[in-house]
Amino acid sequence: MVLPRQTLLKTSLLVSAPRLWHSHDLSNGLSPGYGLAPAGTAQAIAAGELFLKLNICYRTRQTAEAVAGVLVLNGLHPTIEFLEDLRERCFGANLEPKSHNHYLEIWKFDARDPLVGPEGGESVVDVAMRVIRALLRIEEEVQGHAVVIVSHGDTLQILQTVINHALGRVFTVNDSLLTRLEEAISPSILQRHRNFAMLTGELKRLQ
Repeated sequence: MVLPRQTLLKTSLLVSAPRLWHSHDLSNGLSPGYGLAPAGTAQAIAAGELFLKLNICYRTRQTAEAVAGVLVLNGLHPTIEFLEDLRERCFGANLEPKSHNHYLEIWKFDARDPLVGPEGGESVVDVAMRVIRALLRIEEEVQGHAVVIVSHGDTLQILQTVINHALGRVFTVNDSLLTRLEEAISPSILQRHRNFAMLTGELKRLQ
């Protein structure tokens, strides 16, 4: 299952890469100032039914903790783990910290060539490679439990693109999970990642 961090934030900026904000003396998503608005917290609580893997950004941590709180109330004992490979996509110094309206121009670039990202930022392929690493780690470490992956819109829709392709192909019993996932690292597949866009606070099964 995947759950995007809430877009109902206290700010409306592109916030993804802490190293790009050092010159601005800003914490780029790691401090409470870049956390959830009350409505975003409410959405996270409404989604609380499973186990959680997430990235370190403050707003994803808030989302995961809200979901975990619901599990605790239902007598469960969720484990929260931070995975760096599930971090927000880096959009480059030219776009951070600027209006989230720039997403539209980024996605136009993605549709033309997912191998090339914004200047100084990550391409769709860059993100796909690290979410594959995250999936392999989760597969290795978590057996017999449901998992909620809490991350960000671009990261999760690229993850969904990879999984959708892997599950839709016919493989032999000798094909490893890595082989199946890496077959999705293709421009013709990854340029369609917007087909897997998620709604704010949406909980979706990986398929």
